[in-house]
Amino acid sequence: MGERLAVVSGGGTGIGRAVAAGLAVDGLDVLVVGRRAAVLAAAVERISAECGRAGAVRAVVADLTDPEQANLVVEAVGERAVDVLVNNAGGYLGGETGTLAGVAAHWRANFDANVLTAVLLTEALRPALRRPGGRVILLSSIAAQRGGGGAYSAAKAALHGWAYDLATQLGPEQVTVNVVSPGYVADTEFFGDRMTPEGHAKRVAATLVGRAGEPDDVAAAVRYLAGPSAGYVTGQVLGVNGGSVLGR
Repeated sequence: MGERLAVVSGGGTGIGRAVAAGLAVDGLDVLVVGRRAAVLAAAVERISAECGRAGAVRAVVADLTDPEQANLVVEAVGERAVDVLVNNAGGYLGGETGTLAGVAAHWRANFDANVLTAVLLTEALRPALRRPGGRVILLSSIAAQRGGGGAYSAAKAALHGWAYDLATQLGPEQVTVNVVSPGYVADTEFFGDRMTPEGHAKRVAATLVGRAGEPDDVAAAVRYLAGPSAGYVTGQVLGVNGGSVLGR
């Protein structure tokens, strides 16, 4: 068992799995949280092999839009302090928007998936955050800064305001709160079967570096914010987008 513990929501695939793997390589024990048991089991096996530490990674199956299920994570943490909390769960949820009822359902679903999951998990684990030295990291999106995603953009933008508030509250306790805002990242489930070759090329062309992002690019930013070198960084939004949106 390592000395430090990280909890990563949405840790079964894509960016979340890359983050969990990176933190495990850095010596942290990692608790990955998600809704799909088989996906989480595969992630645990893969990450454990990559970091070479049997038992370093565990999984909790939970739907974090449900307060009762968020408490399952608290039970899995037990008496340990949480050194790093990475709120990565979320995604773009489509829906029928031809009626006001459909619009309401669509917006609520995106808010629940991207904001409520982070709020409930953070509030559930807030007493367990290590003081001093805890890290809370929220995964946002370039869509929060430039729009284009409708309800998804609005939900991710809400994380920024909440992060500023949370950083103000937890700063006196030496707990930092930051946001990582990825741009276009290939090799994730985000687009599903919606991505076309033309869409991929357009997004790559919008970068300054001429390539799509990879999950490890985002994981590297999270690992920095989770580490000792970032103790003086809080209340910030770190863009990882290849220059698609310049700093603001």
